[in-house]
Amino acid sequence: MPSASFTSSRTYVRRSRRKGANRIAMPNRPTGNIMDPMLQQNVHASGAGAIVAASASQNNNSTSSGANAVVSGAGAGSCNSSSSSTSTMSTTNASTAAASSEYFDSGQSTSGSGSSASGSSTSGSTFSGNQNLGNFYNTLQMMDTTESAGSVASTSSSVPAAAISSGAATSSSSAAAGSLNSSNSNNCANNSATSNANMTCSSNYPSTSATVSTLNTGTGSSSILPASSQANTSCCHQSPYDLRRKISSASSHEQWCSSAPTSSSSPATAQPGAILVGPSSSSPPLVNPSTSPSASSSSSSSSSSSSPSSAIVQAPSTSATFPVNNAPTTGATLAQPPNVHSSVPQQQHCGALPVGGASSANEDNSYMLPARKRSRRLYTQSGDATIVPTTELGSTSPTGPTAAQYLQYELPDEVLLAIFSYLLEQDLCRLAVVCKRFNTIANDTELWKRLYQSVFEYDMPLFNPEICKFVFEKPEESEYANPWKESFHQLHRGVHVRPGYQEKRYAGRSIVFFNTIQAALDYPEERAAAAFASGAGAGNVTAGLSNTSAASGANGASVNALANIYEDNVPPMEHPGTLIFLHSGHYKGEYLFIDSDVALVGAAPGNVAESVILEREAGSTVMFVEGAKYAYVGYLTLKFSPEVTSTVPHHKHYCLDIGENCSPTVDNCIIRSTSVVGAAVCVGGANANPVIRNCDISDCENVGLYVTDFAQGTYEHNEISRNALAGIWVKNFASPIMRENHIHHGRDVGIFTFENGMGYFEKNDIHNNRIAGFEVKAGANPTVVKCEIHHGQTGGIYVHENGLGQFIENRIHSNNFAGVWITSNSNPTIRKNEIYNGHQGGVYIFGEGRGLIEHNNIYGNALAGIQIRTNSDPIVRHNKIHHGQHGGIYVHEKGQGLIEENEVYSNTLAGVWITTGSTPVLRRNRIHSGKQVGVYFYDNGHGKLEDNDIFNHLYSGVQIRTGSNPVIRGNKIWGGQNGGVLVYNGGLGLLEQNEIFDNAMAGVWIKTDSNPTLKRNKIYDGRDGGICIFNGGKGILEENDIFRNTQAGVLISTQSHPILRRNRIYDGQAAGVEITNNATATLEHNQIFKNKFGGLCLASGVQPITRGNNIFNNEDEVEKAVSSGQCLYKISSYTSFPMHDFYRCQTCNTTDRNAICVNCIKNCHAGHDVEFIRHDRFFCDCGAGTLSNQCQLQGEPTQDTDTLYDSAAPIESHTLMVN
Repeated sequence: MPSASFTSSRTYVRRSRRKGANRIAMPNRPTGNIMDPMLQQNVHASGAGAIVAASASQNNNSTSSGANAVVSGAGAGSCNSSSSSTSTMSTTNASTAAASSEYFDSGQSTSGSGSSASGSSTSGSTFSGNQNLGNFYNTLQMMDTTESAGSVASTSSSVPAAAISSGAATSSSSAAAGSLNSSNSNNCANNSATSNANMTCSSNYPSTSATVSTLNTGTGSSSILPASSQANTSCCHQSPYDLRRKISSASSHEQWCSSAPTSSSSPATAQPGAILVGPSSSSPPLVNPSTSPSASSSSSSSSSSSSPSSAIVQAPSTSATFPVNNAPTTGATLAQPPNVHSSVPQQQHCGALPVGGASSANEDNSYMLPARKRSRRLYTQSGDATIVPTTELGSTSPTGPTAAQYLQYELPDEVLLAIFSYLLEQDLCRLAVVCKRFNTIANDTELWKRLYQSVFEYDMPLFNPEICKFVFEKPEESEYANPWKESFHQLHRGVHVRPGYQEKRYAGRSIVFFNTIQAALDYPEERAAAAFASGAGAGNVTAGLSNTSAASGANGASVNALANIYEDNVPPMEHPGTLIFLHSGHYKGEYLFIDSDVALVGAAPGNVAESVILEREAGSTVMFVEGAKYAYVGYLTLKFSPEVTSTVPHHKHYCLDIGENCSPTVDNCIIRSTSVVGAAVCVGGANANPVIRNCDISDCENVGLYVTDFAQGTYEHNEISRNALAGIWVKNFASPIMRENHIHHGRDVGIFTFENGMGYFEKNDIHNNRIAGFEVKAGANPTVVKCEIHHGQTGGIYVHENGLGQFIENRIHSNNFAGVWITSNSNPTIRKNEIYNGHQGGVYIFGEGRGLIEHNNIYGNALAGIQIRTNSDPIVRHNKIHHGQHGGIYVHEKGQGLIEENEVYSNTLAGVWITTGSTPVLRRNRIHSGKQVGVYFYDNGHGKLEDNDIFNHLYSGVQIRTGSNPVIRGNKIWGGQNGGVLVYNGGLGLLEQNEIFDNAMAGVWIKTDSNPTLKRNKIYDGRDGGICIFNGGKGILEENDIFRNTQAGVLISTQSHPILRRNRIYDGQAAGVEITNNATATLEHNQIFKNKFGGLCLASGVQPITRGNNIFNNEDEVEKAVSSGQCLYKISSYTSFPMHDFYRCQTCNTTDRNAICVNCIKNCHAGHDVEFIRHDRFFCDCGAGTLSNQCQLQGEPTQDTDTLYDSAAPIESHTLMVN
């Protein structure tokens, strides 16, 4: 029987496309045309042995009565002898035939050595009259000669009569290429030996003259018949069932029916058109049951004595076996093909092809169609049926088609499919190599699905694409034409643990079953030991690594391979470990101590892991130790359930224990532990490097996964949840790789790395844990990349007690406390994360914490985006901190830190707060678009503010108050809606080399006993004044450039007393310096020029200290307007306040808040009761049209009645009220 083959039907599809639509898939076939006689000779010579003349002579030296033996195959050009013999060419056509003829292999090769064994005979051996008819079919072969280059066309071929052999009909239907090998010293010469029985053969292809060597066993010499043989027979090669050949459209009915003999000297020629084809077979032919057992055939001439009204066609047998996966071709042949009887006249009959009139041209290719689409052939059981030789020589009996022929070619597909459904996998594989039709039906998906599920129980096919990997795949998404068969192919080597099945055996199936897991684990060693004990040595021992049907040695793994399978130099896929399938059940109490490359796979319908449960109450459930390099456990439930009252200590026992120097794979398992003193999974020891993926480690009463003591490993796609302690512990220089795990709802922390634990954590989803999502402590240094850490009941990431770590590109959000906590001398790196929507702050650094916080996007948090306190000193740079519900960066309680190149914007409160003795350094930041202050120093806040851009805040760009004393240097401060810099309530500070411009109110405000120092600043283009000092403000203004401001360059008011030295005040739209409301000042060496209303304007009662000031080239527009009799409102409008004398009109009931210029008193209020008030800053209410009398100097109306201008107080930050 042929060896079972799991050759995929996809292989057939590829080959059929490459070799032609009607080519039968033959695994491991030789290259080239399978019909090539040269190739056929080589194949059969290697499979069945060369034809040896000595074997013929040893067959009792039997001879036939004048009948010559025929060697199947192309005619040989020469006869080669093992001894020194000479050879001559038989005819001029002999070499041509050897080069061009095609051969249809209808025989079966034997497995074994390269030569025929003693006592066996080839198809060319002779036949004695009393031999069994079963050998008759082994002798007859079909010859086919086709046209090729250099061939000589001939209408007929000289073929010797078929001699009937007497030996065991075993092997080959082809001879060695062009020669016969003989052990005798016989000469090959041209021979004109005659044949007692000749047959005529016609082909549908132009034929060449072929000579066939005959083997004379009586004399031990071989001879070659010439073309002028006494009796010739025409042989029709093209069978209607030859699915491997396609009839040329040019072939004619006459080619098929050509049967004219070249000689009439033999009775065999009396039946022209009779076609006798005998397949080579290792089994006797099937004959008609009505045939008498006493009937026998005496010679080939007796087979031609049938009625001339009918013809016999015997299709070539397809019993040839094809080697699959290098397995020996020892399979038995199928039954003999039937005789096909036709009721049409003999001269129109053509090899059982469709015949008749004009329709024959359209039907000559119908045999290429499937059985259900081909026209039915007529099989008659009438008295004129062809007489076929039966078991007794000389008797004949009518017969119809054999069962094998009908089964193979005529039975409908649906019926065949129903028959095949009763077969098992090995039988289906054998049938798949019979013919193309059987291959198609035997690869039916539903057939293999039924078989597959009866063995493995899976709802979907499970594939083993590589070592330690088993994956389910939906059939409709599979790349295989038949995924069920391919899965069976990949998994059939396994043994099964299925209680109750151990004693069951099935014909056509070699699968071993066990009742316990330990028995299955011991099976390979027991088998290997038994093989050695029986003397097999290092021979073919499967040891459970492949199907047990391979006991004969085919494709088995050697014991040496088993001994070396764990060595590094042995490729694992060449020697895969034992494969064990655990079927549904609760396996309780089995101790699995795995020290080899075994694969344990659950097998059950539905949810596989839930149906296969391994549980222990004492000791670890599964333990891997050294030697388990490629071990695998998958699709199981592992439970460790120690009794609460047990006195057995189990603090070092775990549900899954992986020790040093092993690297197993744990896949798609459910892991549960009720132990309160040990983790569910423990991986510990040097070189412990497992792969744990797609597992569910949940509801454990201690830690879920514990990796320690230099262990490593890859942990992917696991569900770790609802554990009493941490979901994962990493400790003592362990360095696991954890990817895409789901760690959530733990009753402690999500992942805890401590005591120098390390590891690489990527794309994990960590959420809803009671403490932090990720905790780093005591020198641990993990790398956390692209994780999502959210909805922690306390915080997201907690780094403390000298913790380290790199947290990169994570999403940290929606945690109840801070997204990141850093404290107690910890120094992590927080880079490129998104930290948002925290219920408190974004990053919280306290207790002397450090860290590098860079390139993060921090937004939408309820408190500050970054908070630094209690002597913490981080580096914060390149972050975006925005849209916080509180402030951006909050530094307090002596906090420090380098804060540089960040963008802080659109926060509800201050962009940056610095308070309570803190001294951070802020450099090159962009702080803008805040809803309050840009940078806010208060309550002794200090630090440096250098080279920052601070702009577009609703309040001031910078505020300094209550003892704060920062250094503000080199900044650009603009766009503040309440001024550039506000120093108040005793604020200090050094403002140096800043550019303060385009603010809605004063560039710098100094008030309420504040005393800052302004040096070398540029304060310009303000929409109000340059510097406003009032309410007792002080300060030192040195070497500043103050220009192009809408109001006074410097306004000093209400008891203020600043010092101005070496400033340049110019191009103002009002006065250069104005001093009013009992204020005073010290002005030394200032340059005041090109101001519109004058250089220095002093209100009544003001007496400043002035030294060396240079006041020049001012426009003095007020004096010019007064001297020209104009109303001062003409030059000031209501936007500026020129300093001059102003009056009050008692007649017009003006108030203290109204003022009238001198020219309006003279013209508009002439004769009224008027009063001089003082020399001060005002605009004229008469010209503005706010009085009852209309101004006669044509003033412009206004709605502003507040004449006296004392700059509106800036809005102070409400931070203290909110905080």
